Amino acid sequence: KELEITDMPSADSLFKLSTNKGKGETVVILPPNKISSFPNHPFQIRDDEKMMEMVASVKKYGVLIPAIVRKKEDGEYEMVAGHKRQRASVIAEKDGMPCIIRDLTDEEATILMVDSNIQREDILPSERAFAYKMKLEAIKRQGKRIDLTSTPSEEKLSVEIIAEEFGQSREQVRRFVRLTELNKQLLRMVDEKKIALRPAVEISYLTQDEQYLLLDSIQSNEATPSEVQAKEMRRLSQEGKLTADKIDEIIQEEKPNQKPKYKINYDRFEKYLPRDIVTVKEVEDFLFNCVEEHYKRQKQRAMAR
Repeated sequence: KELEITDMPSADSLFKLSTNKGKGETVVILPPNKISSFPNHPFQIRDDEKMMEMVASVKKYGVLIPAIVRKKEDGEYEMVAGHKRQRASVIAEKDGMPCIIRDLTDEEATILMVDSNIQREDILPSERAFAYKMKLEAIKRQGKRIDLTSTPSEEKLSVEIIAEEFGQSREQVRRFVRLTELNKQLLRMVDEKKIALRPAVEISYLTQDEQYLLLDSIQSNEATPSEVQAKEMRRLSQEGKLTADKIDEIIQEEKPNQKPKYKINYDRFEKYLPRDIVTVKEVEDFLFNCVEEHYKRQKQRAMAR
């Protein structure tokens, strides 16, 4: 049940904000666990150290800045801006949190949701990608754009808006939006900085089947494609010539400044290894320690001469 703040101390004195009643806005206390998340919310809510600091603050002081929600057709509420505050309130076991109820269209709610989160310091490439796409599509539905697939000569006003608001070039905005075409595993590798942005953009033009073939090749060869290699795969894909063997051949090409990888024949060392060493990591550590000890002895002998 919502509790109107008119039954409590004034909203201005409690939250130091205007309820903007002329536009039909009200401030209420809502149970945080009863507010539904924004559909396809692109920003991850992590229970990390920062979240625990927020939880501690909420336990001590409560939520100081009201979240923004909107009322759904079924009478329930949907979070627009304040997902982290909501999560902190749930963890802190708070019965209620202050919320501004705002009358928003789907497009207005999407734009507000994106704008209230996009400037976070720890935003991931995948989060930025889907946020940009959602805002572009919202602007498009508002009639402030042309199609995203146009050529530079038919520049989209929607892309220009995003670029100007977030201080990025139009091409950079397009690059991030292309990331939404990657499968989840490859996109995760972009977030983990295993694949750079530009190669990832080229990979996004591969079919989903080709992307899974590439993923298999990355895992088996323990290597990721450079931008040049990704462009070659894209070219072959467009020509209908990209096969699993071709992907392996491209991935296995030595890249500039690439560190050499060494493969060791386990059978040659098996008889020298302690019986309790069984995993690849344990074997690697044992051999490294042997090499390091050998190096130290060689150095000591050289100094003694």
